[in-house]
Amino acid sequence: MLRFGLFGTGHWAAETHAAALSAHPRAELAGVWGRNPEKAATLARRHGVPAYDEADALIEAVDAIAVALPPDVQAEIAVRAATAGRHLLLDKPLALDLADADRVVAAAEQSGVASVVFFTQRFRPNVVGFLGATAAAGGWHHARVTLFSSIFQPATPYADSTWRREHGALWDIGPHALSMVLPVLGPVSRVSATDGPRGLVHLLLTHEGGATSSLSLTLDAPPEAVTRDVVFFGENGVAAVPPGDDSPVNAFGLAVDQLLAEIDAGTRDHHCDVRFGREVVAVLAAAEQSRTDSRSHAVP
Repeated sequence: MLRFGLFGTGHWAAETHAAALSAHPRAELAGVWGRNPEKAATLARRHGVPAYDEADALIEAVDAIAVALPPDVQAEIAVRAATAGRHLLLDKPLALDLADADRVVAAAEQSGVASVVFFTQRFRPNVVGFLGATAAAGGWHHARVTLFSSIFQPATPYADSTWRREHGALWDIGPHALSMVLPVLGPVSRVSATDGPRGLVHLLLTHEGGATSSLSLTLDAPPEAVTRDVVFFGENGVAAVPPGDDSPVNAFGLAVDQLLAEIDAGTRDHHCDVRFGREVVAVLAAAEQSRTDSRSHAVP
């Protein structure tokens, strides 16, 4: 049984992370820490576990951490946990800048802990199967991604998310887009980005093999314009990524399964580990630079 400490108390932490950990046959939710002690205590009581006042005390008490916090807060906790030898089940994006992402990778590699970053679509079996078959087919020249969300409506659970309002769609749903494009078209070498109305950001990516992709993203679309469209174009025609056919809770449970498999086997090569998380952050950081100075940027 792997003892997990949960870091975070918001909707995603409570309804996805905590729910999946509590239901998993080989995981134990052993405690909760949050920046708001009252919310931490409420979530902890819901699952019959202690709330911790200090993050390091919870790290000390567990074998692994699950994090559902703003990315900059996540990165600092992940470094501390990895340095203490705790395995990492993190959320996307790994961090909000490349330096912090590099710190997480270095800490995980130095300590040898297993790591999984939860890009939701990469843990939905039908999407994973589609991406594997599409990548194996090859011959793809371009991908078009349109992800229009509307999360700031009063009734949504993320309406008051400060970090999402500040950093927008590029950093919140950009990772989801990249997690589906990169396995098929490969690493990105160069990116251009520009802004549009209602929080829109548009990215044009050049991949190392010569393929291109275009991403259009917003968190503040009119509700009538909410759209999810991920399509590949190439020698085999047109292929659209199917909607995920499993719940976020089940997807997170699969992420727990795969972290356990890494630990059991002693391997450290998961396809969505902190190194892949760092690759995604590198693209996003280059896009952020492009938005600022209106020119394309190489991806480090």
